[in-house]
Amino acid sequence: MRSPKLAPLTAHVTELEMTAPPKQSLPMPVNIQTAILRVSDIPLSYYRFLYLRVGRRWHWTERLRMSDEDLAAVLGDKRTSVTVLYVNGAPAGFFELHQGEDDVVELVHFGLMEHALGLGLGKWFLLQTLFAAWALNPSKLTVTTNNLDHPRALQLYQQFGFSPVATREITVEPLTDTELLALAKNL
Repeated sequence: MRSPKLAPLTAHVTELEMTAPPKQSLPMPVNIQTAILRVSDIPLSYYRFLYLRVGRRWHWTERLRMSDEDLAAVLGDKRTSVTVLYVNGAPAGFFELHQGEDDVVELVHFGLMEHALGLGLGKWFLLQTLFAAWALNPSKLTVTTNNLDHPRALQLYQQFGFSPVATREITVEPLTDTELLALAKNL
């Protein structure tokens, strides 16, 4: 039995960029053990697990619908890096960077898993992400967010020095129950 197709969602997308590293610093959250580790040659199933756990509530779908071959090509690109946040020994979020040919680094994905929200990690982890991106010496850093993302995402990006440069509308096709079940079987 196939699950019914869910109604498409319209998202208002904001493209942002920053041209200088952040100047602020934040203390590491207290009473929480954290580790931030870059993952070399990330297994597709682990990447999909991270992507699903971080992005499901924000309607991230693109990478989950990619074939193994297409996803392996994206993640295997030497200009792409995936870095995972661990909290008290368990994965709690990740960020993905892509270093473009034109000396621009894109923050492709960034987020925390639901169990890590509300622990005071968001701003600190974003700052660590920005430090990692600027360590690549880009001329600018870009990110894209939309109104389906965390309600404070746009505000947080701007607080750390990003400026909006463009907006557009897109249509997002939510994952069906059938797609989620197939993903769960392959994780």
